[in-house]
Amino acid sequence: MTATEQFIHDNARADVRQLALRRPPADVDLRWALQQIEGRQLAERKLPRWAATEGLWFPQRLSLEQCSSEATAHYKHDLAARLLTYEPSTLNSKPKTFIDLTAGLGADFAALATLFGKATYVERNAELCRLALHNFPLLGLDNVSVRESTAEEMLAEDWQADLIMIDPARRDSGGRKTVLIEDCTPDICALQTALRRHARFVLIKLSPMLDIKAALRALDDIAEVHVVGADGECKELLFVMRGESAAALQQQSPNIEEIPIYCSDGAQSFCFTLADEAKAPLMLATELQTFIYEPSATAMKAAPFRTLCQLFPGLRKLAPDTHLYTSATLFTDFPGRTWRIADSASFAKADLRRLLAGLSAAELSVRGFPMNVAALRRQLRLREGGTAHFLATTLADGSRRLLRVEAP
Repeated sequence: MTATEQFIHDNARADVRQLALRRPPADVDLRWALQQIEGRQLAERKLPRWAATEGLWFPQRLSLEQCSSEATAHYKHDLAARLLTYEPSTLNSKPKTFIDLTAGLGADFAALATLFGKATYVERNAELCRLALHNFPLLGLDNVSVRESTAEEMLAEDWQADLIMIDPARRDSGGRKTVLIEDCTPDICALQTALRRHARFVLIKLSPMLDIKAALRALDDIAEVHVVGADGECKELLFVMRGESAAALQQQSPNIEEIPIYCSDGAQSFCFTLADEAKAPLMLATELQTFIYEPSATAMKAAPFRTLCQLFPGLRKLAPDTHLYTSATLFTDFPGRTWRIADSASFAKADLRRLLAGLSAAELSVRGFPMNVAALRRQLRLREGGTAHFLATTLADGSRRLLRVEAP
């Protein structure tokens, strides 16, 4: 073990900022050591399998922050496995092939490569390519090759694959975040004809901030959309594009209103179309019932606000612009948070006094309410903390209610 490796081993749990202020022992490459210590610490939360693999090399912090988590990489693995069972391959090449044109750290690539006989990692950053060559054998991947290249350069060559994945960089030359497809690097809109020519399917990963309808208008032959979440956040949008060989079997491009949109954040998932949402009636609650529901971040992103009442018969929306729902019976598979309403009050002084009797502290939330938490806390004279949880909202008739909620 070298001096640098020993230093990394001995300081695996140390504060990197504090280590950076100390003079390192002789023969220790401090910059590399700090990068490895910080990288493995970040990977423990985001990529636990990678963190548990001895000998892996980690890139600078930004690459780790931008890479997929293990949970979202696993989702893409399952999605790719399903895509491979669709139309029979029109390619004569055996075994099945996969190319990731913007592979980055390689978290998604490593998860998907296990499905294929041949997998090619493509990355324009030479340092990430060097790390990939070192890491993939340690992760048990013996079917992969590494290419230092750009997506544009690769698409100019003559090859075919069953699946292409592409995740354009969402930062401009100055490091500022971008959202629009055409502002990312590479520009998927400019490359989509070439992408479709090279593969049966193209899996496109885009920013969760992107407008789904705008993306569907900009991209050709999209077969599916996936809104993927983890840890209570919407993490990414995935668009499955049909390649020319797959599209030829269907003849006609799907109407964007009929493209299935899958929402998933772990155990809870559902599917709908824009047409489903457009034709669904707005079903409003005439009164508060026993349970209250708040859609997850992925559901809020996909916006199936009318469709949810069709998916869960008996569910009613509190108000047109209040994205909360109520029901008399409990839906344990609702995609989001669920509470039981223990009590409620109007904002009349006497009613509030009854509801808040004996309380000086509580947790507060507001949904569809014309006041933020800080202002409401001042009005109600409630400090943070305590075991009680209140939710302020607006009903369909415009009245405002304060709900005391608890676990269902």
